[in-house]
Amino acid sequence: MSPHRTADQLWSIILAGGEGTRLRALVHRWLGRPTPKQYCAFVGTRSMFQHTLDRASRLTPPDRIVTVVAHSHRRDAMAQLDGRRGSTIHFQPANRDTAAGVFLPLTYIRARAPQATVVLYPSDHFVYPKDRFLEAVQRAVRIAESQPDRVVMLGVAPDRLELDYGWIQPSQSLADLPGEPVQAVHSFLEKPDAAQADAALRAGALWSTLVFAAKVERLWTLGWQCLPDMMPLFERLSRAIGGPEEGRALKAIYRNMPAKNFSSDLLQRVPETLAVVELPGVLWSDWGKPERITETLRRIDRRPAFPLTCLDRPFAPLPVIAAEGVLP
Repeated sequence: MSPHRTADQLWSIILAGGEGTRLRALVHRWLGRPTPKQYCAFVGTRSMFQHTLDRASRLTPPDRIVTVVAHSHRRDAMAQLDGRRGSTIHFQPANRDTAAGVFLPLTYIRARAPQATVVLYPSDHFVYPKDRFLEAVQRAVRIAESQPDRVVMLGVAPDRLELDYGWIQPSQSLADLPGEPVQAVHSFLEKPDAAQADAALRAGALWSTLVFAAKVERLWTLGWQCLPDMMPLFERLSRAIGGPEEGRALKAIYRNMPAKNFSSDLLQRVPETLAVVELPGVLWSDWGKPERITETLRRIDRRPAFPLTCLDRPFAPLPVIAAEGVLP
């Protein structure tokens, strides 16, 4: 796959502002200091943040990659840029959950390219193989550009009950998109209880990766529909971009920024605007818990970079499903 074989108006957003609280104990035992999980190299030599930057750079040039980072993590993020130039990093004055994390970079993209299509990448996910994943992202981009009223998500077929993920219940195929396997969405459920997750699993629902493609203006409209207390703040920032008051405006809006979750407060409320593309043949995991890291590494026959004594539970081998060439 050649770099940047996508539309000229494609931008990438990388979410790297999380605190990694569920892995804090493991990381502290390992590194001796608190470090958000996205900046840790759990296997190989590159962090999840660096892997995410690499994936995004295959589809968009550096000047169209926008990353959002917590201000308190500035040192970690800057140290891992590896001399990369041209991309943009925005430092949030405070963590206000994922909705603000999405709409902060979107505000800046909209100011420069209101007709753009964006792809969102969380920075704390394991993905293998990369090329197959990016082929699915490109399908999602093509669909979002041909169906500008849709937010096109990537979903993964589940292999267990999982209460910490979002679940996407597909409905009918979108027949007006020949050659692009995509389904409309009946419902989206973020972090269900056990009974809801069991029903979703039985009904053939997919896990949400929170990777999606959408037009900038579609997301902006959905923001006003679902987050009316947040969007005036980003409109205020938009008016200040490029002027002497920009930095002051950013700090000011975060003093009143509500904490909203993009999945539960937006996606879950507008399933009729969603579409889903399944990720076949891709090993994907949200590395939010130690057991997810060890489970994934067992499946690719790799040992973690951290000492096994850092785990609360022993590391035992499982059947290998992937092999060579993983995470150099």
